[in-house]
Amino acid sequence: MKRKKRRKNNIRYSKLVIITSLFLFALMIARVTQLALAEEIDDTNLQALAKKRTTKTDIIKAERGNIYSSDGEALAQNVSSYKLIAYLSPSRTTDEDNPQHVVDKEMTAEKLAGVLGVSKEEILKYLNKEGIYQTEFGTIGKGLTEITKEKIEELNLPGIDFVESFKRYYPKGDFASYVLGYAKEEVTTNEDGSEETTMTGEMGIEKYYDSTLKGEDGYTTYQKDLRGYKIAGTNEISKEASDGKDIYLTLNSSIQFFVEQALSEADTNYDFEWFTIMIADAKTGAILASSSYPSFDPNERNITNYLDLNVSSPYEPGSTMKIFTYMAAMEQGVYDGNEIYHSGTYVTTDGTEIGDWKREGWGDITFDKGFALSSNVGVINLIDRHLSADILRSYFKKLGFSKKTGIELPNESEGDIDFKYETEIFNAGFGQGITTTPIQNIQALTSLTNEGVMLKPYLVEKIVDPDTEEVVYEGKRTEVDTVASVTTVNKIKDLMWETVNTPGMTGAGYKLEGYDLIGKTGTAQIADENGGGYLTGASDIISSFAGVYPKDDPKVIIYASVKRPEGGNQKIIQEAIKDIVVNISKYYGTDPDTTSEVELKEYSLTSYKNKEVTDSKAELESMGMSVTVIGNGNKVIKQYPSKGDKVTEGTKVFLITNDSNLTVPDVNGLSSKQAEDLLKMLGISVKLEGNGYVTGQSIGVGTPITDNMEIILTLSPKF
Repeated sequence: MKRKKRRKNNIRYSKLVIITSLFLFALMIARVTQLALAEEIDDTNLQALAKKRTTKTDIIKAERGNIYSSDGEALAQNVSSYKLIAYLSPSRTTDEDNPQHVVDKEMTAEKLAGVLGVSKEEILKYLNKEGIYQTEFGTIGKGLTEITKEKIEELNLPGIDFVESFKRYYPKGDFASYVLGYAKEEVTTNEDGSEETTMTGEMGIEKYYDSTLKGEDGYTTYQKDLRGYKIAGTNEISKEASDGKDIYLTLNSSIQFFVEQALSEADTNYDFEWFTIMIADAKTGAILASSSYPSFDPNERNITNYLDLNVSSPYEPGSTMKIFTYMAAMEQGVYDGNEIYHSGTYVTTDGTEIGDWKREGWGDITFDKGFALSSNVGVINLIDRHLSADILRSYFKKLGFSKKTGIELPNESEGDIDFKYETEIFNAGFGQGITTTPIQNIQALTSLTNEGVMLKPYLVEKIVDPDTEEVVYEGKRTEVDTVASVTTVNKIKDLMWETVNTPGMTGAGYKLEGYDLIGKTGTAQIADENGGGYLTGASDIISSFAGVYPKDDPKVIIYASVKRPEGGNQKIIQEAIKDIVVNISKYYGTDPDTTSEVELKEYSLTSYKNKEVTDSKAELESMGMSVTVIGNGNKVIKQYPSKGDKVTEGTKVFLITNDSNLTVPDVNGLSSKQAEDLLKMLGISVKLEGNGYVTGQSIGVGTPITDNMEIILTLSPKF
């Protein structure tokens, strides 16, 4: 009996094991089925995970487009930067006679140390790492220049290689920096340890046209092995990168230089809070120059103000607005220049007393004379007798005030021309209590140089696809509206001529004998942000000038303003404008001493990189260039001016050769910017003394270039 009971227990136990096994097997089948069919398990996408482990995608970076002036000067470009790497794994070498990894670490470290300027032990610290395929060299191996890279390559060290990247470089430093802005580099580290650099525009053209300049990255996707290398014979999917477009601005490098030089001189001789100047082509509205001081170097980003004063910071313009108040009266058909009013002071209906800058006035004078004397009381009488708030506001709006011009820069401001009450209306007529921007004033002033037709200001001359050289966009003269008759325009220009060229008038300080400059001055009090009203200190003003040169057949429109000039001194702005006009007149051939412009052949430089020095020099000389070869190498590794820059006969062209023993070139006669650009290419730091063109250099021509070399350049104006 006992034996039978044990047998039954065994049978029961066996059944339990079988059932349990079948249940577990069923669970396993269910799990396998789930894994096979489900897209996600425990919040993990299985297909993506599998693909990630077996495939790799390399990004092909698009090269950011360059920015040029209208005459082909490179203003923003990419320069190659190199990171040094060393392959340590012997698995890279398949032929002992041609090693592909670092074989002799001691020798390699010693030779690299000599080029990089560090100790042998510092290099060995990286080369002696074990169990890794390759190594980098920290900060000492990053950001290497083309010249340093070539010096290392000449050592022929097995296992030494470079990773190329690009850095945004502004060859002219603080030249037109608020127009250009800057692009910021951001470095991200991928899972495989590789680094990826992305550039994003942060200010100016770099920001406004970021997507155009950036282009579109490409990629290559392929099957990889456990070590991350491509498996031979497997398919790959590729998409080529589409490089960013090149942008040519309307800025003229010569006229921009005249402006930059004038601002620099003002900073040397006077104190002020800021000083800004814009110049436009009188016939098209193209911006030829735009700058403000203090400025910044986009390479260093030593920025104190992130807003472009010419487009983003509206302020009370002062008496330059009298141009447009007078135009409003003329367009209404109510203006009589010989009509008399009593100058000095005017008392509004609420008892507010508004006076001329000369408190006692000039007695009974005409409206014409009141314009030239910049009489506030004259504007008040003109509004009180012949205009209204609605008429004035409507005309200001027709001229584009309180609206964006659409200039191709970020953060453009609209300004404010809101006025309602009597005192506000009168103040608005002479530019107080309202705010405008320089670019709005430039736009309104184009009506004076185009027979009453107002033009849209623009900053981009063209956008070019660098691969096909196709022009994908072209800026052009754009008519906004007809805002005045030819009669009105001619009358206003006559009044502006009287203002500058008649002794005793407010613009007499701008008179240049033989130069037909016309204009209107402005002086606006600065509002007291704390207690209301206006500040009363001598320097608490914004002084401005709106001008056209020359009066007949105008070439340029000028708008300039300076905040808090030292002691309220008007000479700061007068001297700057007069210097600029003289230089512009020489450039255009309209100065009294010039009878005609000299026509020179113009060329767009090709790239001579990697070409024979002898052939390159001969080709350039055949075009009439003055060629200087730096070094005794046989190949060109760099050139100045660069590829695409426009040059004329007689231009100095420098060819830098593949010689490891380069010497200091002669930069006399070059502009400060040109000399700086060239010397920085050679790794020489530059210190400037003066402004303008190089007339002396502290290190002699032919001196061997050494590490950390600094040269002092003596400058003086060309004209």
